[in-house]
Parts: sequence; structure tokens; C-alpha cells
Amino acid sequence: MRDGLQSIATVLPTARKLAWIDAAYAAGQREIEVGSFVPARLLPQLADTAEVLAHAKTLPGLLASVLVPNFKGAERALECGADLMIVPLSASHAHSLANLRKTPDEVVAEVARIRAARDAAGSRTLIEGGVGTAFGCTLQGEVAEGEVLRLMQALLDAGADRVSLADTVGYADPASVRRLFEKARALVGERLWCAHFHDTRGMGLANVYAAWQAGITRFDACLAGIGGCPHAPGASGNVATEDLTFMLERMGVATGIDVAALLALRQRVAGGLAGETLHGALWQAGLPQNAASAALQAA
Repeated sequence: MRDGLQSIATVLPTARKLAWIDAAYAAGQREIEVGSFVPARLLPQLADTAEVLAHAKTLPGLLASVLVPNFKGAERALECGADLMIVPLSASHAHSLANLRKTPDEVVAEVARIRAARDAAGSRTLIEGGVGTAFGCTLQGEVAEGEVLRLMQALLDAGADRVSLADTVGYADPASVRRLFEKARALVGERLWCAHFHDTRGMGLANVYAAWQAGITRFDACLAGIGGCPHAPGASGNVATEDLTFMLERMGVATGIDVAALLALRQRVAGGLAGETLHGALWQAGLPQNAASAALQAA
């Protein structure tokens, strides 16, 4: 939800966000990135993150995560009791300076400060270091695999509990995804926690499948495929949650998520996003007849 809402012009009212979380939870989602602790003047779309997080924490078994771009944001996440905070790091030095005004290694040092503050507070909030532009960058171009792996290990050494890899600008392909994720898994094992793909060039689901083959079982996605990165030209479109869930379920992977309920939620959310560009394929084609019949019987 965070990545989706931060990249569109519409400022969704808090009540609609809470209804979105409730419906996603009812559909079976058990982790939602609800917002980001950044100054409201920079991202008015996420100015109500504390309130949204407080509501999410009332839902039993829901892991509510937030993105924190700096130490101050991490302090807010700790104060508000986030279950998980994601600290973004760009492997592209050019994108890191544009997005965070820090070099990648300065972000690593910030993670060490955040870990110290977390431990001093006795908090149980997990810290995830999210390595973005892992497959290239529209500002810098090529990003070396060795640099991605170095920074991923540096985040863990600095105190991150887990790390994730993101294709921020949609440059990845299934072969490069499998190669990098296999190397990353060999280096840090289960501490490589998640994969984040954009569908900018139509390869989002194929890249998810390649990462899944490499042993990754957690994926970021956003309803209706909205989202991107405001500081990376052309970085549009997350993998659509409903399309990703449908693909995995058809493959026999139990997600615990009701695809028909997600489609109904997408329709409701779309009603509040008039004028925004939405993505995805399943909502246009619908569920296959046998799947649709089963969903109706279950309802």
C-alpha cells in the first residue's frame, strides 16, 4: 500500500486506507506495508501513517510494516510500535543521492545507528535493509552484481535483521533474477527475506517466478499494480497483488489469500483513484470459469 500510494497524485482519505487494510486482511493478507515516516510536505499521501499503523496493529496476526528513509523516521516507527521497518538503500550511487541524499555506505552507517536505538529501546521491531536498483538504474545505468552483494552483506553486518532485493526501475529479466538471487542466497541464506519487482516492462511475474525458483517465498506487490519510485524516471508499476496471487495459486502454492476477494477490493479501491493509471490483467479477463465457480460456491 505504501509504495502504491506514494507514487500517485491522489491523496487517499484515511478512512479509505483503513477500509483497504480491513478488506485485505479479510481476504487473507497477513503483512501490509501501511505507510512511511517521511515529512508530510514531501509525501502528503502518507501523512497519516501513524494513524493507519495504529489501526493495522489492532488486527490479530497482521504484521504491519513501514518504510523509514532515515534515523528520524526510524525513531517514529519505534515510537509507534511498527512490527517491521524497511530502510531503503540504493545500490546505484546516483539514485541513492537523488532519493535519500546519502551514499549507499552512509545509509549502511545509518542502519547501525537505527539498530543501536532499537536495541536500547528494548523494541522488537524488525529491521529490513531493502537494496534497490539491484538490476540497474535509469540514472546511473549498470549496477554491478558485486556491489549489490557487498551492500547487502554490509547492511546485515550493520545490524539489519533481514535484507531484500528490489528491481526499482524494471530492468530485471528472469535469467538475471535467478542468477543474482542464487548468489545472494548462497551468501546470506534465509536472511534474504523478500523480492520486490516492478512490472515496468512487462516482466514482473516472470521475475517473481525466477526468484521463487531460487527459494524466495515473500514478494512485495500492490493492488492494481500502482506504485513506482518518484526519484527514478520511468519506474512505474508494481506487480499487481491480484495477478501475483492468482499465478501462485494456479501453480499450487497456497497463499492463504482469496483471489476473488482481492478483485472485489480492487474494484472498491479503484473507485477512489479516479484519473490514476491502474495496471494488471486478471481484473480485465476475470477468473477462469472453474475458478470463478469455486469462488462463488465458497462465498
